Amino acid sequence: MENVKLSDLLKKAKEAFQKNDLKTASLLLNEVIEQNPQATEAFFYLANVFHIRGELGKAIKAFQRVLELDPHHTDAAISLSVIYNDIGKYEEAKAIFERANNHVKNNQHQGISDPHLNRKFSLKHYELAEMYVSYGRADEALFEYNKAATLDPENLEIRIKIAKTYTKKGFTSKAFDELKRLKNEQPGYMPARIAMGLLFYGNGNIIEAQAEWQNVLSREPNHPEALMYIQLSRSATETTVSL
Repeated sequence: MENVKLSDLLKKAKEAFQKNDLKTASLLLNEVIEQNPQATEAFFYLANVFHIRGELGKAIKAFQRVLELDPHHTDAAISLSVIYNDIGKYEEAKAIFERANNHVKNNQHQGISDPHLNRKFSLKHYELAEMYVSYGRADEALFEYNKAATLDPENLEIRIKIAKTYTKKGFTSKAFDELKRLKNEQPGYMPARIAMGLLFYGNGNIIEAQAEWQNVLSREPNHPEALMYIQLSRSATETTVSL
């Protein structure tokens, strides 16, 4: 009977959490943990409550407790890595992330692949890439962006970021190649055409740039970026627009 009661409490706690009723979720989760100090899932949700509230010290302790109970709890490892990264503990963040990443790789070698986890890892690599970009470290950024794109092929924005980074490095032809592939694979993805137009424009190919933006407008007549860039290209020959 106690197990049934605990499962009901945990279910109600998760429902409260999903409704962003953190106070109720916290009360219920603590009640579960009081009755069962080994309740891994309850600790995980409580850690997320602390994280959302900005109580990072408590969140770290709760995520650490999750990993004590289940060393292979990948979501907890990723979350803890993100917090450490946010507070500047980069070595700790890297160590935890690499352990979790290696665990996922081992599972994939055994034929196990979890798209949900892949997206989480992709986001982490994306965040690292953005950090490298902010410090002007384009090579490391490209490495992380490519990892992110491989783990989450549906996130097409990453491909745009790869092209932008190539442009910053002066590798214009590689940027063109990346955007051409993206356009061919996803012809209805308008940001790729906008980015291609900007790349053409930045290289002085005004007619080709306008053709890309006109193509967008033929599909979406009120597309704000396409309208803006068309007007700029027509009204100000000295306007500099960069990808």
